[in-house]
Amino acid sequence: MLVFEVHQPLRLRKDFFWGNRYFKNIDRRKLAEHYFDSQLDREIFNRIASKCYQPANDLLMRIVDEHKRESKKVKLSFSISGIWVEQCERFNKDLLESFKQLVDTGMVELLGQTYYHSLSSLYEDSSEFEEQIRQHTSAMVDRFNFKPKVFENTELIYNDRIAKVVESLGFAAICTEGAERVLGQLQPNELYLAKGCKNLKVILRNYKLTDDIGFRFSARWWNEWPLTADKYVRWLSQTPGSYICIFPDYETFGEHHWKETGIFEFLKHLPLEILKRDNLSFSTPSEIASNLAPRGEISVPEDSTVSWADMERTTSSWLGNSMQWAYFKSVKEIEKVAKESDDMLTLWRYFGISDHLYYMFTSGGGPGTVHSYFSHHSNPFDAFLSAQAAIMDFAWRVRTTVYSAEHPFVFTDKDGRPVKVVYSLLGFYKALKNMKSDILVGHMKRKDFARWVRLSLHDQKLAVSVSKEIRTKELKTSLIRLVEKRLKERKIGLREIGLS
Repeated sequence: MLVFEVHQPLRLRKDFFWGNRYFKNIDRRKLAEHYFDSQLDREIFNRIASKCYQPANDLLMRIVDEHKRESKKVKLSFSISGIWVEQCERFNKDLLESFKQLVDTGMVELLGQTYYHSLSSLYEDSSEFEEQIRQHTSAMVDRFNFKPKVFENTELIYNDRIAKVVESLGFAAICTEGAERVLGQLQPNELYLAKGCKNLKVILRNYKLTDDIGFRFSARWWNEWPLTADKYVRWLSQTPGSYICIFPDYETFGEHHWKETGIFEFLKHLPLEILKRDNLSFSTPSEIASNLAPRGEISVPEDSTVSWADMERTTSSWLGNSMQWAYFKSVKEIEKVAKESDDMLTLWRYFGISDHLYYMFTSGGGPGTVHSYFSHHSNPFDAFLSAQAAIMDFAWRVRTTVYSAEHPFVFTDKDGRPVKVVYSLLGFYKALKNMKSDILVGHMKRKDFARWVRLSLHDQKLAVSVSKEIRTKELKTSLIRLVEKRLKERKIGLREIGLS
């Protein structure tokens, strides 16, 4: 099973802090370019497209075509982030068409993932994780006419809780790292059932054989250099198990290892050498999940969350130091208010791209070299300064946009059960429009609205207005009118509620 990861982040401007770009008077329509370096993204994307994506696609298309009528076919899989698709549509539409052509052969499977290649699976509340998965699935259906059946979380991050969420969304299987601490006494290269799930299968990546290509291919110090296709396939043929999952970054071919290393010749001959072996063939992840019976159960508690990153294969690549935790916390804390401002939500999700945290990694050695290779910042401290300044600037803007409260307001029914929680006046306004009148009457009698507006929004003028007695039949309409007037006066959320 050969799966390729396809992702490029949106890069935060590396001069955001040192260039004193924060807290400026910026048109909201230009905020994306205020925070993110679109020109750098374009340059890097098109460089990798010419060195990797396009030549690799052309090569794989020829190989797939050559064998599509034979009994043993060449089958491939891609896990493509939504962020990558966005950039492809902006910078290189012809490249996107070449991926569509690959999928249209019927020999290519697409995996699901989080649209923004984020760490939302690590949030306490799984709703954002679920939303990003659904958004990614919609993007794969819209762009490629393909609905993923197998899921790959960002950087193969996995635990039992994540597995339960993924199963609830209808996926048949999930990929993760075949790390020894996950396997315990279990055998690698076998299919397993996720603990706590009824049907979700777990497909394990063979990281040693994957890293032979991804990291060691052009390493002249390696005692197996040079790595040829026939040598590699001999290793595959001798590897015990029911399947072998080889899952590298697609950028391995032409970008991480340049054409001059022979990496494309290796890729060209790899499928041909595999097809020569009686005990080897190509399968997609969904075929593995459908055709093999689980050999047991995999359990990964939350405090032992696994990933494919670095030697530890934990979440420490993104959450291993206080800078990373500070930024992660800053992004997470404004989720609710960002979701009450529709035109700021996408920007907030851009801030959650995992790569921003990856650049703040401070450990040295080989892992530190890898992190530095991918980063456009001079060092992890500058990466933090730029990212933290940007998210604080954005938090200020989004809170101003929605007129955020110090504490949320909880709409409750007659039995005191929560119905809706809002975090801003704009969120309150939107909730009013869909709230049942009897709920509003109860809160009005208890003067809950006036108390929240006065103590949490600190808006004395509106507090006086909503504390006045209003006839029950006119209550909902009157409250909406009062809040709408106040929003207009403060020029809050004008686009969302159509007041401009």
